[in-house]
Amino acid sequence: MFPTLPIFSVVSQPFKRSQLGLFQGKTKQYGNNVPFSKHKTRRTWLPNVQRKRLPSEALGEDVRVKVTTRALRTIKKHGGIDNYVEKSSAKVLGHEGLRLRLKIREHLAQQKPKKALKPTNQALTLADARQAREQAMKALGLESLPNARRTIAFLRHQRENILRSVPILSL
Repeated sequence: MFPTLPIFSVVSQPFKRSQLGLFQGKTKQYGNNVPFSKHKTRRTWLPNVQRKRLPSEALGEDVRVKVTTRALRTIKKHGGIDNYVEKSSAKVLGHEGLRLRLKIREHLAQQKPKKALKPTNQALTLADARQAREQAMKALGLESLPNARRTIAFLRHQRENILRSVPILSL
């Protein structure tokens, strides 16, 4: 469950709090308060940290984590916490991100992989093409047979839906 020391040695972060969540490389910043009198005093700025529950498709449950708003935007861009944790580098993730990555990988390894669709090498006939056009006509609610472009677009869309429903394991 817990990573070995070599994995943690990759991550070195001077801001200790960032080890407890997904901070996307954000750390404490230092600077000066400068009033009208120009008498500078030192101050710090902390990252904008939120406590969120993010849904994990791989784990099938919500994951509670401290996350910066910058990391939230990146998670949304990657399409979820699972993709974000898998695609991001260890330097950006920190200890908590690496812990989540290992947890997700272990959970996916325990699940039995479903059979992927195998491409058929059979030659298609005109009857198959007509059948595909009729199927597209029924699904799209058309009165007449669709042209070749519309039929091909329908078949591509149908294939993408099938491929989305089959989980792909990449460890």
